[in-house]
Amino acid sequence: MHTSRDILVVDDDLGHRIMLKTLLSGWGYQVTEADDGSSAIESVRNKPFDLILMDIRMVKVSGLEALSVIKGINPAIPVIIITAYSSVETAIEAMKKGAYEYLTKPLDFEEMRMKMEKAMDHNRLKQENRILKEIIGEHFDARNIIGKSPLMIRLMETTSKAASSEATVLITGESGTGKEVIAGAIHFNSARKDNAFIKLNCAAISEGLLESELFGHEKGAFTGAIRRRDGRFTQAHLGTLFLDEISEMSMAMQAKLLRVIQEKEMTRVGGEEVISVDVRLIAATNRDLLSEVQKGNFREDLYYRLNVITLKVPPLRQRREDIPLLAEHFLKLFSEKNGKQVKGFTPQAMDRMIRYNWPGNVRELMNTVESAVVLSSTDYLSMDDLPLLPDELPARLPEGQTPSDLPLDEVEKSTILKTLKISGGNKSEASRRLGITRATLHKKLKKYGYND
Repeated sequence: MHTSRDILVVDDDLGHRIMLKTLLSGWGYQVTEADDGSSAIESVRNKPFDLILMDIRMVKVSGLEALSVIKGINPAIPVIIITAYSSVETAIEAMKKGAYEYLTKPLDFEEMRMKMEKAMDHNRLKQENRILKEIIGEHFDARNIIGKSPLMIRLMETTSKAASSEATVLITGESGTGKEVIAGAIHFNSARKDNAFIKLNCAAISEGLLESELFGHEKGAFTGAIRRRDGRFTQAHLGTLFLDEISEMSMAMQAKLLRVIQEKEMTRVGGEEVISVDVRLIAATNRDLLSEVQKGNFREDLYYRLNVITLKVPPLRQRREDIPLLAEHFLKLFSEKNGKQVKGFTPQAMDRMIRYNWPGNVRELMNTVESAVVLSSTDYLSMDDLPLLPDELPARLPEGQTPSDLPLDEVEKSTILKTLKISGGNKSEASRRLGITRATLHKKLKKYGYND
């Protein structure tokens, strides 16, 4: 499906302007003409163009002067400067002032088309994501699953199929990739959607309390048990129970969980009554469970009970084409939440986010955009608004090349230690940024041999 895009061509050379309009119209673009910088400025005030092609040398108002004003009106419009080869230094100056790219005369049309397409890519992603949802199925509620990369298309297709079944699902992926979002999409597209979706982070509960959290307890079962309490299995009856970080569960608790899965019945802590439960179970982990089985840290029989359908959520660095979609989603979300009128990102800011490696994955991107929106004082977020430490940004890579992936444990360790550094050593703040409990953070730091 092709959607026409609006291009503003700015050039005081009538012949060159007509040539560009004919060429671009043939490529399917809607073209508006401006014969100098001042008329270009007026056009931008009246219409939100997808891209501007502008000659840098014009008699009345130069491209450089017009660029400064246009960026003040709408810095999100990519501007490609056209210049003579002898004026490349001026074009580079224009890029420092916000131009996205430059082209030299005589124009290489294939190069021009490639640079134009790249400049407009992040705007086109919004439309492609809407089309993607139609491909996945109009009755599938994505529940904030955002992406159009091949990896995410396959994940959504499998998630859609899993949702229509009653099978147990194991979701794997690094911390911050959105495993809980996938679990929610499965539940809310299943036959159980009108019943409860109950969540429990196994790493956030101490070993002594986890059994009570899962199965409930009777009055007097232990010190502080002043009344009977239902557990998560009872709360999720006829619905879905999502157990996050299931790899953190002890072997003894794994055995008790396995029994409930197999027999579909349980007893409260301190009780004798056998309670039948009808629960669809979804589990998630950021570890390689099969490797944990081989190490003797996870029960093999429980692993195969959980691993009926496996969904692997890719890290953000493996689906960079989804970053603009996610960033725009979070921008809208936090702008509305905070009563802000932030309209978008400058092309340079979006380019910086796409090239960043995001060790904290979607959660880090979400926190970055939220911070930028809260602290912003302009309509469009620029590179200066992004709260990323300079030493966290990778060097600019050759076109098409991406940083090599790190082992999961190394990514997790790097993310946690960098977040702790950003938070000034404040563990409560680091826990909030990472989206984990302080107890989980303490456990992770202890594993890394971190001592404060």
